[in-house]
Amino acid sequence: MKKSVESTKIRNETREVYSFKQSEHLNLPDLQFYQWCNSQYGVNRGVFNTIDNWFYENGMINIHYRRIYLLAFLDYTIEEGIKQEQDKFIRFGNGGLTRELQKFYRPRKRVSRNKQKTVSEA
Repeated sequence: MKKSVESTKIRNETREVYSFKQSEHLNLPDLQFYQWCNSQYGVNRGVFNTIDNWFYENGMINIHYRRIYLLAFLDYTIEEGIKQEQDKFIRFGNGGLTRELQKFYRPRKRVSRNKQKTVSEA
């Protein structure tokens, strides 16, 4: 229980003081960034990679922005009660991760200048 209180405090401080965009954690090497996410959010490597890949496949090419969205999604899982305090890892169930990602991230649509097609922004 003490660990989860400390983790929440660190997450809140990261959001309030640095904001996601300025967070020092975004610039960590890949393995260290994953390890930090694991310690703060209880995300295992497979789920972490799936989330990262899902954002990439949905047009989030820039790794810095992908990490911002990944952290925001992990915060969302806590706010929505998906991550339970007593569980070591986040659990989504069969197909649950993709459903939650789709609920969380809906790319904004804009109409192109010639108004013939809709283009997704990332």
